[in-house]
Amino acid sequence: MMPGQFAITALAERLRRSGGIAAKGDIALVATSLGLSGDDVIAVGDDCAAIPDGDGYLLFAIEGFMNEFVAGDPWFAGWCGAMVNISDIAAMGGRPIAIVNAIWANGEANAAPVLKGLKEAAKAYHVPVVGGHTNIRTDRGQLSVAILGRAKKLLTSFDAEPGDELIAAVDLRGRYREPFSNWEAATEAPPARLRGDLELLPMIAEAALCRAAKDISQGGIVGTAAMLAECSGVAIDIDLRSIPKPAGAPLERWLLTFPSFGYLLSVKPGNAAETIACFAGRGIAAARIGAVSRGSRVSIGDGTSSETIWDFAQKPLIGAGRSRTPSTMEAVA
Repeated sequence: MMPGQFAITALAERLRRSGGIAAKGDIALVATSLGLSGDDVIAVGDDCAAIPDGDGYLLFAIEGFMNEFVAGDPWFAGWCGAMVNISDIAAMGGRPIAIVNAIWANGEANAAPVLKGLKEAAKAYHVPVVGGHTNIRTDRGQLSVAILGRAKKLLTSFDAEPGDELIAAVDLRGRYREPFSNWEAATEAPPARLRGDLELLPMIAEAALCRAAKDISQGGIVGTAAMLAECSGVAIDIDLRSIPKPAGAPLERWLLTFPSFGYLLSVKPGNAAETIACFAGRGIAAARIGAVSRGSRVSIGDGTSSETIWDFAQKPLIGAGRSRTPSTMEAVA
């Protein structure tokens, strides 16, 4: 049974105030300080910087990890250093080339599990760690990891268009790694399967099934949809009834979950069934979960009730929106 209007309004408010979504606002602050925008030659707001290079693109990304995560689950933090960066490369339609890391720790013993997790993930995904920065004479553990990749055809955050269908693809073959809302579906999976699953995204890009996609990040499905909508200058309506979800997982927690393998794709209706079939063929849950339309807000609903989560016309989230003039809107409608 889905919630009614009162429950959806309360859910929307809790999502709006969640740390994972609110933290995305920090992007706008930093981008403004650096003088960056979505209109730059290298657009800001994507999962990676996409740098034109010959007949394709170099992809460059970096992830930093919360101190409490590094302290509370150091091995998995190290694993995630590789995994989430590789996921960002895939989200752009690319394939990873190499990783570098920066690690801080209070002594060799505290650095060891982080480095072990990073090493084991790099081996599983066949992506080498080629260098970085080390300081194991500091007072706390911290981790940042950067990655280089390459794409032939891009999936971007800027190309969702009115009339598209929003597809969510998530590997549900996992579990929550308590106490954080991380859905862990990678560490016990066969490495060959992990690599094959990630190959789906560049395959979809190169087959021209889709042009817009985004890795489901710490903001969860709703926060990620909000960033996609803002970057593309569109509205997105999410149908809560359609979201692929593990049995027994509370809806609110799942909407804010960071999955090991999870993507949102904005797809033309004629390509939706084939795109879903690509994921289903590898045992990954995928479904149409919403619609892309003209406008400036992201909303959730259950078919009878709906509530706006964020309206970018009232308040930017990451501040990297694409401007759609009336003539542009007519061209893509």
